[in-house]
Amino acid sequence: MEQPNEKLIMRKVFWRLIPLLMILYIISYIDRINVGFAALTMNQDIGLSSYAYGLGAGIFFIGYCLFEIPSNLCVMRFGARRWIARILITWGVLSCAMALVQGPTSFLILRFLLGVAEAGFFPGVILYLTFWFPSHYRARIIATFSLAIPLAIAIGAPLSTALLQLDGLLGLKGWQWLFIIEGLPAVIGTFFVLRFLTDRPDQATWLAPEEKNWLIDKLAEESKANEGHSVSALKQAFTNPAVLTLAAIYFCAISANLGLSFFLPQILKNQGYDTLHVGLITAIPYIAGCVGMIVIGQLSDRFAERRGFLALTMLLASSGLAMAGYLGASPWSIAALSIAAIGILGCKGPFWALPSMHMSGKAMAGGIAFINAVGNLGGFAGPYIVGSLKSNSDDYASGLYALAALSAIAMMLTIIFVRARDLHAPGAQRLAG
Repeated sequence: MEQPNEKLIMRKVFWRLIPLLMILYIISYIDRINVGFAALTMNQDIGLSSYAYGLGAGIFFIGYCLFEIPSNLCVMRFGARRWIARILITWGVLSCAMALVQGPTSFLILRFLLGVAEAGFFPGVILYLTFWFPSHYRARIIATFSLAIPLAIAIGAPLSTALLQLDGLLGLKGWQWLFIIEGLPAVIGTFFVLRFLTDRPDQATWLAPEEKNWLIDKLAEESKANEGHSVSALKQAFTNPAVLTLAAIYFCAISANLGLSFFLPQILKNQGYDTLHVGLITAIPYIAGCVGMIVIGQLSDRFAERRGFLALTMLLASSGLAMAGYLGASPWSIAALSIAAIGILGCKGPFWALPSMHMSGKAMAGGIAFINAVGNLGGFAGPYIVGSLKSNSDDYASGLYALAALSAIAMMLTIIFVRARDLHAPGAQRLAG
């Protein structure tokens, strides 16, 4: 019998799943960071200081992290289709509700609840992709999916600043329109998830029977090959040294990522750019990040190298952020921030290819969520650090230096502690559910 065409099968799976997931992640990321653009006018309207804003921008990730692990386990229990739809509808409603904030207290409460609502989306998708793509595809697939981050900023930055120009329409402030208009797509996306997502390959009516069987057998073969190395249950995923190391690296990387993302519009405004130009210039580093993300993900798969490329991306992030802090209000600082963005975003592919080398089954569901939960505490730490340092100075240089230091720590942890083990070698260990 003629063997099914592997490339054709994977192309079908890619086009069925990845574009929709990318669009949802673009919506997610816009709704997560649009507060940075709203802050250009909202902070003064509702009386938010730099400290209170930094706390509110970051508190999203406290709620996000508290519910990350149970949410990801629900993907295993209820299926990605139903659970991702639940996530979408709740975060969309709460994102629109951000238009109702009246002061620091309501701002903090709604940001926290938004984090609770969105918890589990990103790690749920990472887990979901392991149900469909064999291991030697994962770095490039995750990198492609993660393109949603720079695309969200490249789209969201000019869109958000344009929506601020609706100030006064129907008696609403521009930042209120921003939250309402950018929150609605998540609600609409719920119906597309229920219609188009398929939980597992054995349910894929859009694959021919022989294609479906090939994919099921290929993924089962990978899982069986690793069974002999399985040594633990779900709870051990939270104490395994490799998982803890990855969580620490991701904490530093996310701190740098979101510390920059939430404050970049204000950094540029502080350099003298007007609101519309802030939106356009903010997109530049993230366009560079798009290119870096794809190239690094492809190279990581081609050379089957995760550790080296992860360390390289953290070096680029650290050096770029430090140079941007040193250059200050200079056009060259945009180039430095572009270098930083290549590193910050380029790490996604090689990094998220690592957890499946150490875990499987429920342990992978819980472990990925644990890494993402601990890592996303950096989403609280990064904005909080930058906001606190800005409160004590006239510019953002000290905040950028702090983010550069965190990226350098991530690089050192990668070089010293990460080992891309051969799971088929004698003595290799893997966590399983």
